[in-house]
Amino acid sequence: MSKSLYREFYKFRHKKFTWIAPLLLLIFMIAISGYISARFLAVTTYDSTDAITILLVIMGATMFSMEFQNNAILTLLYKSRRAMAVYLNKFIIIFVYDLILHVLAIVFTFTLAATMRPVSWLSIYQYHQPLVVNMFLTTGVDIITSMLIISIVFVISTIINSNAVVVTLSIAVVFFGEYISSSLLANHSLLTAWVKWNPLNMTMLTHQYVYYAGYHETTLLTDPQITMGALTYILVFFALGYLIFRKKRF
Repeated sequence: MSKSLYREFYKFRHKKFTWIAPLLLLIFMIAISGYISARFLAVTTYDSTDAITILLVIMGATMFSMEFQNNAILTLLYKSRRAMAVYLNKFIIIFVYDLILHVLAIVFTFTLAATMRPVSWLSIYQYHQPLVVNMFLTTGVDIITSMLIISIVFVISTIINSNAVVVTLSIAVVFFGEYISSSLLANHSLLTAWVKWNPLNMTMLTHQYVYYAGYHETTLLTDPQITMGALTYILVFFALGYLIFRKKRF
């Protein structure tokens, strides 16, 4: 497995988008810096959540769909001889890249805060915690949210071979999942107690941590509940994606 994982890292670091994505992230963070309060920017690493998610969706979608289209996946399966190794390696790669983008977002935030929008990092902000603690906790929460979305992307990628379709559907989940979930919960029916545990509701984890008062009324879940739900769905979608991948006829 170590050899196949190394090959995946080698391919990943030789993709142009791997190196372009951090630059796009920085451009987004600079562009948004003049429109939001300095402390909010610091806590949310300059509202980088959506930007990182979109970058990961594009990267995650291409990891499968491009190899399905050019049949490179057959070579991987032949060399690895285990479908689980191929699938897990790709998941590990995107998880590591997720961590890298979030670390870069923190570095960019400290830099921008020092040069453009200064803040007092030890001042008390949300949850009676220092600003810097809020930022690190928000980052940790967002890693869970982004990996939930990536696990959904992997399921879509194993079903559909078209890169454009996978990216489009995945971005739709990012931007419209919240609306769909809130619409389902707005009916206040007898099924609400079950519907609130739908996976699209869990994609609001980061937003709820940042805007608890507003989003709790939408999700009807507490922070610990939505966090556990997100972690559970990551495992569920990982297993589902693998089962589809294993049964897929190339």
